[in-house]
Amino acid sequence: MNTSATPTPVQRSRRVERLVRGQPTSDGAGVKLTRVLTHDLQQRLDPFLMLDAFGSDAAGDYIAGFPDHPHRGFETVTIMKAGRMRHRDSVGNVGLLEPGSVQWMTAGRGIIHSEMPEQEEGRMAGFQLWVNLAAKDKMSAPGYRDVPPSGVPAFTLDGVAVRVIAGSSHGVGGAVSRPTTEPVVLDLTLPPGSRFDAALPPGHNAFAYVYGGGAVAIGDDGAQTVDSDRMAILANDREADGVRFTAPADATGPVQVLLVAGAPLREPIAQYGPFVMNTVEQIHQAVRDFQAGVLAT
Repeated sequence: MNTSATPTPVQRSRRVERLVRGQPTSDGAGVKLTRVLTHDLQQRLDPFLMLDAFGSDAAGDYIAGFPDHPHRGFETVTIMKAGRMRHRDSVGNVGLLEPGSVQWMTAGRGIIHSEMPEQEEGRMAGFQLWVNLAAKDKMSAPGYRDVPPSGVPAFTLDGVAVRVIAGSSHGVGGAVSRPTTEPVVLDLTLPPGSRFDAALPPGHNAFAYVYGGGAVAIGDDGAQTVDSDRMAILANDREADGVRFTAPADATGPVQVLLVAGAPLREPIAQYGPFVMNTVEQIHQAVRDFQAGVLAT
């Protein structure tokens, strides 16, 4: 869905507070991935709980997929860049994750789902982001939205290609809008020598993950260079109205960046694997409900 955008220059960019290198790990039935946003960053990057990046040309790294598993108390956002996976859940939803598609699932009080590869060879790549739910919403009814590639609003500004997954950018509304956490999720592709300004609410926590094509500079004059496969936590600055990305003129190809921002909940976080609540007792109840077979009822 290509649409027109209104140029909106940033007057003062956020700076890079800290660089993070992801941790290689595995999840599901042994799918290899990189955990970029880890447990120790949950308070700093509230409302975001986790970001996993996955990408491999070797079927053995992903073929076992993610068989049935439960969730409660948060939302999952799956952004596919390459490959095909099939989603099925306890609510009866079935969806195909294909290159360029987005899946936004609200676990709420409970859902059991699977994501299994629909290919036996070739590249599989993408991201999964976990977004916390406010205490008042944690026991809400589960929800699911499958957004095909054509359903993600996109625009090109000064050569920079932008996919607006959530929130808005340059007057273009995203595929998803969520209350309370008000997430902004942009998938950017910057050609060599290009610049892109993204407006961000001053109170949002924000980070950028550079995932392909080399380094990008973040900030105003004296901007910090962020290499590929690095996450930059963006400093909270009440005087800043957004963030500026600049791709080096001598880059060998386009640079890809995932920009994520959201309004912090400032609530206690209690997590046990796929359950994220506010208290330990709520976690115990989630485990009991799952064991009794009533989590997703």
